[in-house]
Amino acid sequence: MTSLQHEPSARLRLVYFDGRSARAQSAEIWLEQGLLHVLVAANDGAPSQRQYPCKAIQWPERQRHGERQVQLPDGGLLSCAESQAWDSWAQSSGLLDSALVRWMQSWRRVGLSLLLLLALLTSAWRWGIPLATQATMTLLPAAVEQDLGGRALAYFDRHLLQASRLDAAKQLELSQRFERLLAASPADLQAPYRLHFRQANKAFGPNAFALPGGDIVMTDALVELMADEPNAVLGVLAHELGHVRHRHGLRMTIQASMAAALAGLIVGDYSALLAGLPALLAQQSYSRDFERQADEHARSLLRKAGISPKVMLPFFERLEKMQGLDDELSIAFSSHPANEERRRFFAQ
Repeated sequence: MTSLQHEPSARLRLVYFDGRSARAQSAEIWLEQGLLHVLVAANDGAPSQRQYPCKAIQWPERQRHGERQVQLPDGGLLSCAESQAWDSWAQSSGLLDSALVRWMQSWRRVGLSLLLLLALLTSAWRWGIPLATQATMTLLPAAVEQDLGGRALAYFDRHLLQASRLDAAKQLELSQRFERLLAASPADLQAPYRLHFRQANKAFGPNAFALPGGDIVMTDALVELMADEPNAVLGVLAHELGHVRHRHGLRMTIQASMAAALAGLIVGDYSALLAGLPALLAQQSYSRDFERQADEHARSLLRKAGISPKVMLPFFERLEKMQGLDDELSIAFSSHPANEERRRFFAQ
């Protein structure tokens, strides 16, 4: 509040606390020449008078109901139980609410503020976070990315995956086939990676996924599903290498972390963010644009190795059939483009 009062204002009776004891004292206040005058009645002896600059006082915000309390600069407190009496006195004395209070008291202005906040958050999500993510990825050391991927893989191994049941010869065969495919490809389609085979629960199904830093995990179920189509398995690995090549895992992690931090600024709690990054990686899904980019990478790798991208068609057909029989698998692959779209892409 600010005071525009120059002449002595009307007086108001209320209760005064000196800030040193809980004893309430009767008092009378008025405004004059930018000062609040407080005349405190004494139980014994003459009353005492105090003066405070209006700018140094913490005035109460205007509300519909409730007691009005005035914080004085010396630690004292004025209390007026009659809110209407206080509001009438404040208005007649020329006390004006601050611009912020006036804004908050207007539902139109509050609504406008919410719209502006929504526009700001939308802009931050659509443009600000992606730009900040790209800048962060440029500055982030490779060791940090590898450590993040290692922690995520350890989380998977503790909670969701088991040691592969494929024999060592089969694992070696698939690893060598993929290495030969990469050897026939240009450097711009390659990326450092580490291939891991794991047994997974039913919800994972025939699957493969890439983690930040180059770790690629392939489930036994996928190898078994495409046992008669080994080139399709290579296509899946090429797809995951596309995620590694474009650092999609790191990008999604940073974006999700920034979004969580932004939410923390709003709701006031993001203490679990850092501790939960491995779990975040375990639960996240790539955006469909990232999946399309990985598909493009896989198709290019297959063509460079002299393999028709059509080898992927049986994989989509079998996967679609399994998804139709099991809702859990449909959820697990929900972030991928529709199988029909992917079939058209690899049939070209």
